[in-house]
Amino acid sequence: MQMKRSHASRGRLYHSESKAAFDQDIIDGEGYRLSVGIVLCNAERQVFWARRAGMRSWQFPQGGIQTGEDPEGAMFRELYEEVGLRGEDVECIGRTDSWLRYQLPERYVRKHSLPLCIGQKQIWYSLSLRSPDSVIRLDCSDRPEFDNWRWVDYWFPISDVVYFKREVYRQALAELGISLITSTGSSIDVSGFLAHGRRPG
Repeated sequence: MQMKRSHASRGRLYHSESKAAFDQDIIDGEGYRLSVGIVLCNAERQVFWARRAGMRSWQFPQGGIQTGEDPEGAMFRELYEEVGLRGEDVECIGRTDSWLRYQLPERYVRKHSLPLCIGQKQIWYSLSLRSPDSVIRLDCSDRPEFDNWRWVDYWFPISDVVYFKREVYRQALAELGISLITSTGSSIDVSGFLAHGRRPG
């Protein structure tokens, strides 16, 4: 779970035709959109939880990897666009070793769009906030992703996120929890870790 640069998976890749050439998300040959997810923690090891703009659903920051980006570059771009934070505001603690996937329910698949996107494959990052949380801003893009946010307990998002993302959230938090538990000053409830993930060590 060391921080390391990662590149798009091998095999045929497609570019979303719905965006301009300089702003294209990547969809792989199996129909998964390449993307990143961000677990932002405060000093109490609570996590940043945000409400999607104009909706009732809450989630972690996430976003697609664009043409010419690697996952780490996409993560820092999304961090600024969605949360208003820059690299100097955070410390990277860890990332998932491999892609985590979730599939969209059939009713959400745009079957007449090409290339067909059936879900997302994600690299997840855990970040520790080093600046005061007053620097967090939700208005750093033309179309803000979120309109409200709060700190919640580490395991809370698994039960609160939309149902088809719950398993990938469980996998991400369980894997990233290893680096958080072993980091200095971690206060994650170990019983929750053992209940939702794998045993440390």
